[in-house]
Amino acid sequence: MSKLKVLILCTGNSARSQMAEGILRQDGGAAFEVHSAGVKPGSVRPEAIQAMKEIGIDISGHRSKSVEEFIGQEFDFVITVCDNAKETCPVFPGKTRQIHQSFEDPPQPGEKSAGETIAIFRRVRDEIRQWIKDFIADTDL
Repeated sequence: MSKLKVLILCTGNSARSQMAEGILRQDGGAAFEVHSAGVKPGSVRPEAIQAMKEIGIDISGHRSKSVEEFIGQEFDFVITVCDNAKETCPVFPGKTRQIHQSFEDPPQPGEKSAGETIAIFRRVRDEIRQWIKDFIADTDL
């Protein structure tokens, strides 16, 4: 059976799409080929790395990538995890199914205390993990 090819997009490819990529890669196993990108890539947030490490998923080797790197490739699913990415997502060829599920954008450095910030990252991570669990179940693998 061939792998389902998935691209997960958000604005900066720094938190939500990175966490979703790590979770789908871990929880979906060999059934998925997973990539993530951003419409305005930045760098992977240390709080995302920390929140993922707490559930046993290492994304410390990930880098923020531009959606431009994937233009022209075919995907089974393109998942946007923020409204900005949905509005600016390019069209992908073939039979790509686009799915939108918005998750809260964790605060930028300095917007909240470190404790409040990591708590929000953990909550968003857990919401993403639950949504990915449902996504995997819905793909009938």
